[in-house]
Amino acid sequence: MHSTNSHRRWSVIFLLATSFLQHTLSESQSSPRYLQNIDISNNASINNNERLQQILKGAGAGSTQINWPQRSKQATPDVKTELAKLNTTYIYQNAWPANNVKLGAVTAVSFDKAGNVVIFHRVDRIWSQDTFDQGNQYREKYRGPIRESTVLALEPATGRVQYDWGKNFFYMPHGLTVDPEDNVWLTDVAMHQVFKFAARGAGNKPLLTLGVAFQPGSGKKFCKPTSVAILDNGDFFVADGYCNARILKYSKAGELILTWGQNSFAGVSYDVAPQNYFAIPHALTLVPELELLCAADRENGRVQCFYSSNGTFHSQYHNQLIGDRLFSMAYTPAAGGELVIVNGPNAELGFHPDHYNEVHGFVMSMRNRQLVSKFGPNNLEFKNPHDVAVTADGNEIYVAELNPMRIHKFLHKSLAKPMSLSATKDAQSISGVPAEAPATGADASQTTRHHPSGKAVLVASLMLIFAGSTFALALLMARRRKRGNQAISSAAPPSDLVYRKLTASTQSCLPFGARSRRHAWEKAEGFKLGGLLDRDRNGFEKLDQQASDEEQETLASGAPYA
Repeated sequence: MHSTNSHRRWSVIFLLATSFLQHTLSESQSSPRYLQNIDISNNASINNNERLQQILKGAGAGSTQINWPQRSKQATPDVKTELAKLNTTYIYQNAWPANNVKLGAVTAVSFDKAGNVVIFHRVDRIWSQDTFDQGNQYREKYRGPIRESTVLALEPATGRVQYDWGKNFFYMPHGLTVDPEDNVWLTDVAMHQVFKFAARGAGNKPLLTLGVAFQPGSGKKFCKPTSVAILDNGDFFVADGYCNARILKYSKAGELILTWGQNSFAGVSYDVAPQNYFAIPHALTLVPELELLCAADRENGRVQCFYSSNGTFHSQYHNQLIGDRLFSMAYTPAAGGELVIVNGPNAELGFHPDHYNEVHGFVMSMRNRQLVSKFGPNNLEFKNPHDVAVTADGNEIYVAELNPMRIHKFLHKSLAKPMSLSATKDAQSISGVPAEAPATGADASQTTRHHPSGKAVLVASLMLIFAGSTFALALLMARRRKRGNQAISSAAPPSDLVYRKLTASTQSCLPFGARSRRHAWEKAEGFKLGGLLDRDRNGFEKLDQQASDEEQETLASGAPYA
């Protein structure tokens, strides 16, 4: 009996020990899954705790694990209704730029020291699904560089070209930034390189080149770099971009200082994605007051901001009304600090019928992370916006768009009034400045008044002539009938033949037949001019209130790629 009880006790102890070892082994096998894809220090002697601290850099001190977020479980707002509630604080300038500006897909916009709007465009090149192979090698190198100017500077009031350059050098333009010294920084995703040019492209050769031409990679190489941001001291940041999903900081001389970021792109978006992880860092902007660098985390639909000194995570900005894709943002210190954001159409990896999406520009307060307003061409949607720039005072916004291929201008409503959509683009004031755009630096009260176009004046004149002649004809017919009634009352009842002749004579003088005659004067309350016009209106076209000067081209395979 004693032997049996002892045997049972040892069996229970053995089973418990086996269970404990299996549980321990299971945990030791699963825990490294967050470490395998992390680029940590080359020093293999550091312990696991130090490795974990490196992984968690910027993710919160004292954390003991990486909490990968799940898909949003928050209540989804009625996006369409909430978007309709947003104010529109910027007025579209549809007569800008000048008519003679011909553009390809516009990929970037910035400002030079003179205040000109500097844009980067692809002329005749389109990024389609066949442009790169599976190894990110550019397939169209045989076409040679773009032969026409890829960089244009537009005068902010008129949109006329002030200067242009960038011929026979670039293959697939992407990012452009003008630094405080007027140097121009550009990225080319086909060449996998970053370039620094002198002001206005002087010399036609770059002052600094990073990356190896047409060789994608990591380390000292880039893979489709997207954007550059430059500090006042000359240090600069590069967003490297479509493949490596990282941000690099360099000294003014081009020496690497630090790098951070990992690729979290998995085909879906999160309301709160992991910090320091990117699904295509697509654009960069600086927030000087807070010493921050902010990046557009495109496929995560958010803006991530980091301390520009050491790359430590600071904050992120996201809103469900913006959606899953956020292409670019720009900072203005106006109103206590705001981000001007452009989102994009539904992702190329598939549509979600239950996710309503509208493509707009948005103004977001950095103080409370709330959307302040939205804007778009003629208060409608964009199709494929790619980059945005805003003046320091927040009064002017410029949006670069891939398709349609154009650059858009918006003025704050305190400086501009909505322009009639039927007005033509060449309607200008006597001074030659577009009627809806105030002269640079002018006070709001000195804004040039809009002069009606010749077409509008002609239509208004014809309407007045028509109304006047109809009114005169109506008075004439009323007097004629009055005289006829007096003659009839003083004479014998007319014969049937006479009555038919009188009726036929009266109807032959009516502009729209007997139906209009009934509306004009057979009602008891007397003559009304409005009644005379109550008809089918099949002879008078209503003025088009949805006129737009935007192109209607559709890039079948190029739209998803930016």
